[in-house]
Amino acid sequence: MARVTDPRGGRVRLSTEGLPAWLDPVARVAQTIAPGDLSRFLPPADGAGRQAAVLILFGDGERGPELLLMERSAALRSHAGQPAFPGGTLDPEDGDPLTDGPLAAALREAEEETGLDPDGVQLFGVLPKLYIPVSGFVVTPVLGWWRIPSPVGAVDPNETARVFTVPVVDLTDPDNRTTTFHPSGHRGPAFLVESAVVWGFTAGIIDRLLHYAGWERPWDRDKQVPLDWRS
Repeated sequence: MARVTDPRGGRVRLSTEGLPAWLDPVARVAQTIAPGDLSRFLPPADGAGRQAAVLILFGDGERGPELLLMERSAALRSHAGQPAFPGGTLDPEDGDPLTDGPLAAALREAEEETGLDPDGVQLFGVLPKLYIPVSGFVVTPVLGWWRIPSPVGAVDPNETARVFTVPVVDLTDPDNRTTTFHPSGHRGPAFLVESAVVWGFTAGIIDRLLHYAGWERPWDRDKQVPLDWRS
């Protein structure tokens, strides 16, 4: 199945049919992982928080499996200059936040930010909702397979500085792994790839996916990179 919508109702749906074998471990993670295995920051019990979704899009590149990322514009008020998954808040037209709303939002935001053709994306899994305390977002990570790649780039330079792909082999390379520490006290895993420091929420998700998919290689957790207050 190459399309991302259900022809019977037009709504976005999940399918694991026809995925490449190398994605099987990631699909299993989506079915088995617990929220606490991904992050200690979980959605508030009272339902507070703004609903959002991100697209974790895997594709086949020249050097094997790769992930699609974007770098936010340095002019943005929040998360300026940070590499991130495409994504954003749910709109009413996306649908029910508890069912297919995050799926539709992840695809819509990815198209708006990177210009990708959503008809070439097959959504195959959803990770547990997580919380970003600094922004108040309740984020649903949506897993996708870039079955039919399309050209991508920064659609709005005021929001996106660049769009790029990162080979998974680079993400698992111990030389590219580090720990970041922020003056606010935040410490977490990071990746030094594609002339960027991938850290925070995005790096945390990648770190856990690599670990639970069995792709992680031993790396030096004492290696550190400082961040400044503007990050």
